[in-house]
Amino acid sequence: MALSALVLCSRALLKIGAQPVASFEEGTAEAEVAANLYPSVRDAMLSSHPWSFALGQMDLPRLAAAPHADYAYAYQLPADFLRVLSAGSGGSGRGLLYRLHEQRLHANAPQVTLTYVFRPQESEFPPFFASALVTRLAAEFCIPLTESTSRAEMLHRLAEAEFRNARRTDSQQDTAKAVEDFPLIMARG
Repeated sequence: MALSALVLCSRALLKIGAQPVASFEEGTAEAEVAANLYPSVRDAMLSSHPWSFALGQMDLPRLAAAPHADYAYAYQLPADFLRVLSAGSGGSGRGLLYRLHEQRLHANAPQVTLTYVFRPQESEFPPFFASALVTRLAAEFCIPLTESTSRAEMLHRLAEAEFRNARRTDSQQDTAKAVEDFPLIMARG
């Protein structure tokens, strides 16, 4: 079964002993809680780590209107943008000074390449992230639907453990980052 928001929410509801939902508009308490909490929980989890499946790079379109102060150029952020990791120019994805302001990126470079976390489709979530998200959703759904604080606390602890495992799994899919330009290493010659 392809992952979707509805499938992920239904799995979370089953974890707390609630009925799964067939639609976010079906009028049940479960559907209302899932529809209202899912987007913010998903975006918070995606934003909290540079997940390999949610990383993007693109040259930003420059806006005609310049910023009022401090920077020379303003750029439009992507529609699926969640978080900046770095910005660069001249063929590099980092090294540029910038500021996010009013849903735009301001910089002094005439061209900006943004490295960022975006919101992928649920069908693109790898199993380790989907599992961590389902557990986090179950923890968030627990109090509104069951009013059990002890169960909610247990689910939050379980969600933190799943999140750590998901981060570790995701981080093992990349080359280890080397320490660059560290003054103590440079001083040793």
